[in-house]
Amino acid sequence: MSWLWNPQGDASHTRNTAPGEKLVPDPSIPNRMETTKSANKPFLAYKEYKDKQEQDHKAWMERKIERDAKVARGEKVGPEERDPTAQEEVGILGLLKFLVYVLIIIALAGKFFTGSFTWEYDGKWTRLKTYWPTNQRLFSEGLLAQFDGTDINKPLYLAIDHDVYDVSSNRRTYGPGGSYHHMAGVDAARAFGTGCFLTHRTHDLRGLTDREMKGVQHWKKFFAEHKDYTKVGKVLHPPIDPASEIPEHCNPQDADSDNPRKQSKENPRTSQKQPKQGQRKREEL
Repeated sequence: MSWLWNPQGDASHTRNTAPGEKLVPDPSIPNRMETTKSANKPFLAYKEYKDKQEQDHKAWMERKIERDAKVARGEKVGPEERDPTAQEEVGILGLLKFLVYVLIIIALAGKFFTGSFTWEYDGKWTRLKTYWPTNQRLFSEGLLAQFDGTDINKPLYLAIDHDVYDVSSNRRTYGPGGSYHHMAGVDAARAFGTGCFLTHRTHDLRGLTDREMKGVQHWKKFFAEHKDYTKVGKVLHPPIDPASEIPEHCNPQDADSDNPRKQSKENPRTSQKQPKQGQRKREEL
């Protein structure tokens, strides 16, 4: 309990030292000696570093005062010396360097563990053309139709709401004989919303319900974020005549059930009826 009465330590106290160790002044407690054992070396090294920083800063201040005096006398001086002890701010450049180092470490770790710098990921996010598209082009409807998969020497394209995507990696689905071949080589945005794949192979989105428009947006996001499909351009369509008829739904019952305004206009009583059980389940999904 002697430390309670003498917190500064006892300078006359002799510490037990192991062979090869020596006593040095304790940086934190005056008039106290401390051994250079391994446990104390980090603390002693840090104190030595701080002392050197203080000496370097003091020497820099003396040189700065001397330089300022020369400038005041009109003497010619060299460029101003930077404080060698000043801490640099990270800044944007430092942050970018850090991110680059992190990416390099992740890539090297992937090469070590999986044999691939990209951790065996081979999607579109590892392809340069995803970030630097060099083959974006404008398509007419006739030109787009040439890429419907019937010519195996040409890529397979489809469009949705003017955006054209290369789906050549999935010819089984979008190529001839595939379940969605009728979507290839054309902008069938309306069919993505209504489900009328045979009769709504058009970009005309007039008259779609909110639910159908959400369906179109869902599929636009699907193709835009798909790891294997790449956007290659846009298709230009001729203007739609506002006076032209809106494409008829392939299932008039679904069209009526999705359009409450039409129900209210044709049969106000029908619009107030409760939906059937099957219909209720479909709406909940």
